[in-house]
Amino acid sequence: MSTEIYHGVGKRKNAIARVWMKPGTGEITINNRPLENYFPRETLRALIFQPLKLTGTEGQFDIKVNVKGGGVSGQADAVRYGIAKALTNYDINLRPTLKKAGLCTRDARIVERKKYGRHKARRGFQWRKR
Repeated sequence: MSTEIYHGVGKRKNAIARVWMKPGTGEITINNRPLENYFPRETLRALIFQPLKLTGTEGQFDIKVNVKGGGVSGQADAVRYGIAKALTNYDINLRPTLKKAGLCTRDARIVERKKYGRHKARRGFQWRKR
């Protein structure tokens, strides 16, 4: 008996999350660790469950995630976006619900690169008269 596996890749800042979903009991594993161990902050866990709650698919899928790069907040956003993309692969009719909540759009804000002749990306060097 073959079970269908749905895939989605989410990115945010420097974090990249690869998400695989298959029908199951609702277990979420991130980098081979339970969700509660990987994201101990309740706000980040609520962020990850957002696309599942909106579509009413909470507890229907076993989700396995590989995430790397960035910090915990960027990783949580990347996982959320990856789950949303995997849900649209599962059922395209869920897309309008996810799109209305803003979960189908990649957050393109990244760190601006440092320019030469500058202290940071935009801050100039401090000028002294004497």
